[in-house]
Amino acid sequence: MPLAGLRVVALEQAVAGPFASRQLADMGADVIKVERPDGGDSARAYDGAVNGVSAYFAWLNRGKRSVVLDLKRERDREICTSLLARADVFVHNLAPGAVERLAFGYDDLARDNPRLVWCGISGYGPDGPLRNKKAYDMLVQAESGVVSVTGSADSPAKVGVSIADIASGMYAYSSILAALLRRERTGLGGRIDIAMLECLAEWMTPALSVWQGTGKVPARVGVRHNMIVPYGAYACADGAVLFAIQTQREWQRFCAQMMESPSLETDPRFATNGDRLANRAELEAIIEARFREMTRADVIARLERADIPTGAVNDVPDVVAHPQLVSRARWREVSVGGASAQALLPPHNLQGASPRMDAVPALGQHTAEVLGELGYTNATGGPA
Repeated sequence: MPLAGLRVVALEQAVAGPFASRQLADMGADVIKVERPDGGDSARAYDGAVNGVSAYFAWLNRGKRSVVLDLKRERDREICTSLLARADVFVHNLAPGAVERLAFGYDDLARDNPRLVWCGISGYGPDGPLRNKKAYDMLVQAESGVVSVTGSADSPAKVGVSIADIASGMYAYSSILAALLRRERTGLGGRIDIAMLECLAEWMTPALSVWQGTGKVPARVGVRHNMIVPYGAYACADGAVLFAIQTQREWQRFCAQMMESPSLETDPRFATNGDRLANRAELEAIIEARFREMTRADVIARLERADIPTGAVNDVPDVVAHPQLVSRARWREVSVGGASAQALLPPHNLQGASPRMDAVPALGQHTAEVLGELGYTNATGGPA
């Protein structure tokens, strides 16, 4: 595995930190997850959907080793310090200031372990006026403007998955890989600070640039695109069809073969995407008037003949049974809560390095094992 031999220590909870460290475990790293004795990672208690284990915890923590330490106790802090002295990577997403109070800040650890890659994930970063503000996914979706451009014209909405957490976890993962590559050249680790707000602000750049360049704010348009027209779900006689026009060639084929209206292509109101965006109400009314004359099957067949991209509006059961996922064997068996459960193979797809799909750990399952590797003989930290 690409990361075999690397040791990662993770003081993490919920989603962002665990998502970053699970990618490292998938690629072969030894990830030691340090958990509190009073229930461990808060995500363990979300639900019991997967053999009594929460769906989030099962997704984010397979392939790790769980060690219970009470970091309020001096002896357990010493044990964690010993772990960190031997680590290649330290990942944390604890509350602002928590690791510094434990003497696990970058400066503290780098003195004894200059090769350490230290990665902290927080809501707003280590400085600035909001540095001490706690952050959860929905709050950062709102702070970053994502909620303002999501939903219908009348009702803003959060995205239905934890995109602030996922984005920050993925930026943490990619930054850690970059730091490890640099360490190969320099021999030194380094500090990484990932701010959830900055991750989503990056993803908001097209909308921010429109405002900066034109003074206009992209509209909320539901299951349609706020910068490209036509693009989204449009009603037919018996449902809706999702399709997308991204190029002028697709627009020409759409007019000629789907709409059977060459005059639509030359209509100055719709000549370019900018024109179509400015006159979207008129254009979308014309499209839906045409689509409502046909069934979904007929519309999809015409779109496909015209080589116009289409997609299904799937619900959760549809995705579980998605023929593309099934045909590419993306579902695998993983041990969760002592029994088998289905998990998606992660999309790394590095040839010759199929991601590791090891068991989801029980709370403290590996405490004795890891302490033994450090020279301790029992879970309370007794010396060998």
